[in-house]
Amino acid sequence: MIQPRTILKVVDNTGAKTIRVFKILGGTRRRYAQIGDIVVASVQEAEPRKEIKKKDIVRAVIVRQRKAYRRLDGSYIRFDDNAAVIVDGLEPKGGRIFGPIARELRDRGYIKLISLAPEVV
Repeated sequence: MIQPRTILKVVDNTGAKTIRVFKILGGTRRRYAQIGDIVVASVQEAEPRKEIKKKDIVRAVIVRQRKAYRRLDGSYIRFDDNAAVIVDGLEPKGGRIFGPIARELRDRGYIKLISLAPEVV
């Protein structure tokens, strides 16, 4: 359950380390985002000399969430942290992705993101 002001860990190599959500895309009164949703966020912490700087406004897709997510088969999946990948449309901005990501992203059209991930759960 990702909402405005949530701090997310960035799990790609664009240079951002953490981002803060300020808008969830997909409707005027949309309150929460979950796996596969796109959010607009501000970079809170970034590595020096990289593509993304602190205070940049980025779009990111949620790849992991702590709140249990119900799958279509009735099972639930839950991760240890809330994490996102910075995207440009459906393509990730970075060239690498760290850690496991959810299988539901394939249904949302993030094929490139799935192929870069070391583990799909």
